[in-house]
Amino acid sequence: MNFSRTLFPLTMLLLSGCVVGPDYQKPDTALPAKFSESKATSSESVALNPWWESFRDKRLNGLVHQGMAENLTVQQALERITAAEANVIIAGAGALPNVGLSAEGNVSGQDGNYLRRTSTTGASHSESKSLNAGLSASWLIDFFGQYRRQREVANASLDAAYDDVGVARLAYLSDLVSSYVSARYFQEALALNRKNLVSRRETLKLTNEIKEAGAASSLDVLQAEGLVNQTLANLPALETGFHQSANHIATLLGVPAATITSSLIKGSSQPMPRYSTRTGIPADLIRNRPDIRAAERRLQAATAQIGVAEADLYPSIELGGSIGAARNFNTRVGNLTSWSFGPTLSLPIFNGGALKAQVKVARSDAEQQYLTWKSTVLNAVEEVENAQTALIRDYQTVAAQRKVVETFDQTLVLARESYRGGASTILDVLDAERNVAESRLALATAIRQLARDYVSLNVAIGGGAEIGASTVVVSK
Repeated sequence: MNFSRTLFPLTMLLLSGCVVGPDYQKPDTALPAKFSESKATSSESVALNPWWESFRDKRLNGLVHQGMAENLTVQQALERITAAEANVIIAGAGALPNVGLSAEGNVSGQDGNYLRRTSTTGASHSESKSLNAGLSASWLIDFFGQYRRQREVANASLDAAYDDVGVARLAYLSDLVSSYVSARYFQEALALNRKNLVSRRETLKLTNEIKEAGAASSLDVLQAEGLVNQTLANLPALETGFHQSANHIATLLGVPAATITSSLIKGSSQPMPRYSTRTGIPADLIRNRPDIRAAERRLQAATAQIGVAEADLYPSIELGGSIGAARNFNTRVGNLTSWSFGPTLSLPIFNGGALKAQVKVARSDAEQQYLTWKSTVLNAVEEVENAQTALIRDYQTVAAQRKVVETFDQTLVLARESYRGGASTILDVLDAERNVAESRLALATAIRQLARDYVSLNVAIGGGAEIGASTVVVSK
């Protein structure tokens, strides 16, 4: 008897230490030693790198920091952390004893007249009072680690929720800075077209003067006038582009559209980065990219879910007990106390294969999460490669386009002088003006593309993902 009393607790202790299902292993995938157009040098964490300050634009810096706390997408991601934290508590509560208290009081009675057998009428009144109270407790013993796996699922999901905030923050940075770059581009394009308008009106004036002198035809005047009207027709679309970019910036900041338009109308030069970006090596992305970390945490949660499903295949024991008391106030002896205690064994015998199918579903989900993680890693490498390749060539394009503008500016000066001297036609001047206008706009477009690719490269390596984060969560 004493041996049984000793063996039973030891058996329970050993069983409670058993955890079914596979233990999580960090995923791995083959990656190149370096990016194709950079050195094989690992970089430090870029999560706190304010890369947008490379534009040296105080207005842009102010907008970025204003939106860090106001962007609605980031706020939604932060709110999901609250739900994930609550799920951790829920998962932990399952392994704890469940205690409940209940109480019930009743009062019943009868009122009215009744007819006696002696044909006399009398009044009737009766009343009964009773009180019942009970205390119950139950504890499902976690023989096979079901609740421990559920806590692992909840903790991994919480980590993923924190990483999702970083994903939302990067999306915000990319959208805001790119929209600001576009707004300044449209302002620059407007300024260039207005400058072209002044130049083309000067050409129209010159053509009229030469016509009055008898050296130009009405066709020359009409051609010059058509170029002026064409320039005027370009302005509305550029103004629309600026206002739409400004409106989108306002939405990203969590304020109504057009709220900040007036503050952006005072234009500044197009943003152009002053510093280069260190991309590190592909393996750095696994550490720096929040979407990769979130995918890994979801893989961990899916792996733990296999253990939850496998635990349902095995027996479970629940220890339960209750104590109840009852009293009837209409009797002298009305107290009654009852109690019960004992285990309940549940053993799955036949369920049509549903439990085994749930295990297969869990294993398939884990495999899908692994493939999602691997796909996320490879997409990240591709994004960095594409952005880096584009950015290197953007600098070459901008440098070459500046020389094109200089060349066509000189060509326009020479064409006008030649036209005044009668050595060339108005078509030479108009072609020169058209070339100048197109080359200047092409330069502005190239600068915008360079800035956009700079944004894409820094977002692709995870730059700034944790700026504004109050807490750093370490994966369990």
